[in-house]
Amino acid sequence: MLGYTIKRLLQMIFVLWIVSVIVFLMMSFTGDPVFMVIPIDSTEAEIAQAREILGLNRSLLEQYLIFLKGILQGDFGRSYVYRQPALDLILERLPATFEIVLVAIVLAAVVAIPLGVYAGANPNRASSRAIMSASLLGISLPSFWVGMMLIFLLAVQWQMFPSSGRGDTVDLGWFRTSLLTGDGWHHILLPALTLSLGTMAIILRMTRAGMMEVMRQDYIKFARAKGVSRRGMLYGHGLRNAMIPVVTIFGLQLGDLIAFATITETIFAWPGLGKLLIDSIYRADRPVIVVYLMLVAVLFVVINFLVDIIYTWIDPRITVK
Repeated sequence: MLGYTIKRLLQMIFVLWIVSVIVFLMMSFTGDPVFMVIPIDSTEAEIAQAREILGLNRSLLEQYLIFLKGILQGDFGRSYVYRQPALDLILERLPATFEIVLVAIVLAAVVAIPLGVYAGANPNRASSRAIMSASLLGISLPSFWVGMMLIFLLAVQWQMFPSSGRGDTVDLGWFRTSLLTGDGWHHILLPALTLSLGTMAIILRMTRAGMMEVMRQDYIKFARAKGVSRRGMLYGHGLRNAMIPVVTIFGLQLGDLIAFATITETIFAWPGLGKLLIDSIYRADRPVIVVYLMLVAVLFVVINFLVDIIYTWIDPRITVK
């Protein structure tokens, strides 16, 4: 296990290095950041001075080495727009995104897994077909349309929920959260529901497919013959063995939700990473975009590593090498 962990850590470092090269090249060939930091009526001498201060007069290799050194030291530069360290801006918005994703992924798992088990164990019932039809809607409907319809119906017409914002927050040390206030929950439910629908539908369909496969296995028939209760057979024997593909999808969806909650956060004016990214792209705020992309890369490699470890816990027959 130790050897496998070291091997995966080295792979993760290699992947992150490749990502740093790609991100650097992408940022180097998309616009000139000098014109973001100088007045519009600057002279040629002032432009040249700004280019020298930013290090843009050096060769591409030298710029990359400076960029890489900054990453290793946690220095991604200062935002051209907010005039603050880009990493601080990202860390400031991260709790808002984490909490909306946490509520969305828990909501998706709590709803989708029991429904998937039921639909997989009873595929011919009308209720199972209704569940699968509803899941197809969850996959097909675009999240921006779902969000706008929820705002129109539940916020504007019936005034049950607020249409935007994060609500009241409390500080837990360096972490600020709205999950400990009633107003925070009132604000988070609509965006979290919007964010969770697609994931909910995918997990439901994967759970159903896994359960249908598992229900034909001999050990399920043996459990029935031994007199194991139906609930024990489904959740104790069936679900555990059907969870391997579900865990894979769950991990990928978790990364997707954190990285690409952009549309939902924009629709609900949720002050998280997604909205910051949209604003940064619109204003060509390169340092913030770089931190965001590197953070997304770190999230995906860490989540995939954890998923591989969880495999061995769910099914001891799987060994890590």
